[in-house]
Amino acid sequence: MPRVWSLGGCKVTISRDDIEAKARQIVSAIDETKESAKDTAVLAGVAIAIVVVIAFFYGRRRGSRNKTLVEVYRV
Repeated sequence: MPRVWSLGGCKVTISRDDIEAKARQIVSAIDETKESAKDTAVLAGVAIAIVVVIAFFYGRRRGSRNKTLVEVYRV
């Protein structure tokens, strides 16, 4: 049973089919946004992983170059 609303002097009828169509439209928009956000998150994760690996190898190289060797003898 459609409901009749008065909006600015005009009568508007809203049926169950209208509500279902709008709900499907919202769900499809949410799915598109979710896929876009997922792609962005994967790209950001890969970029962060690359930066961490580069920093690790750079620090390892620098540490081996400037390493001080201390020997302790117990008498």
